Amino acid sequence: MPTAGVTEISASSTKSFDDAIQLGIQRANETFKNIGSTWVREKKIIRDNGKISQYRVTIEVTFIMEE
Repeated sequence: MPTAGVTEISASSTKSFDDAIQLGIQRANETFKNIGSTWVREKKIIRDNGKISQYRVTIEVTFIMEE
């Protein structure tokens, strides 16, 4: 029976939440094999002088461990 692992990744973008999510998933794909699913657990913005300066996301990535 396969064993799954879960890891948490934080990513940020100056463009959008979607861009931050894509960057996080891209990094996960470079690091982990056999990714099964991802879950966007948290979204937040960072403001600077009243304007949004960063979009930050925390995603959880589930992957199947190799035997």
